[in-house]
Amino acid sequence: MTREPGGTWTGEKVREVLLHSTTSGLAPLAEMALMFASRAQHIEEVILPALAEGRIVLCDRFTDSTEAYQGAGRKLGTKSVLALHELLFGGLQPDLTFLLDNDVSFSLERARRRNRNHKSARTDKDENRFEQENRAFFGRVRGAYLAIASREPNRVQLIDARGTPQETHAKIMELVKKKLKIGS
Repeated sequence: MTREPGGTWTGEKVREVLLHSTTSGLAPLAEMALMFASRAQHIEEVILPALAEGRIVLCDRFTDSTEAYQGAGRKLGTKSVLALHELLFGGLQPDLTFLLDNDVSFSLERARRRNRNHKSARTDKDENRFEQENRAFFGRVRGAYLAIASREPNRVQLIDARGTPQETHAKIMELVKKKLKIGS
């Protein structure tokens, strides 16, 4: 299990820059470049070695998130994100991606609540930069995620996450079992 941005020592340092509320003036292209820098280190240090050992890698976010947040949210475009991904990583893609869909307002409030809880638990933790964005930004992000799911229906599984966490988990586990050909 790993995450992006982050997943490595270097990636976690990049994550701090990307998500800290004090870096709100970060240029969109710089933001995208940092996402890809973190991913390049992550792929080299964590993902490729695990895949070479025949292990399953469960990663919270990958290039789809860059396409949604920087491509759509920051209006840099899908083509630039996909071109950079191809240049840096070739055809490396997840075998299965879960897109947990919910109302933008609900998802944003949940993220803000999570970040407040993390910050109160660890006073040095600040990952609020994206949560400061407006509803239009998150509408573009959601629209991009839905477009990716429509473009790649065999890889991206759209999950209605409006139910309880247990209901959402059950939907995910059903798809995982199907993908791994594990009996119910």
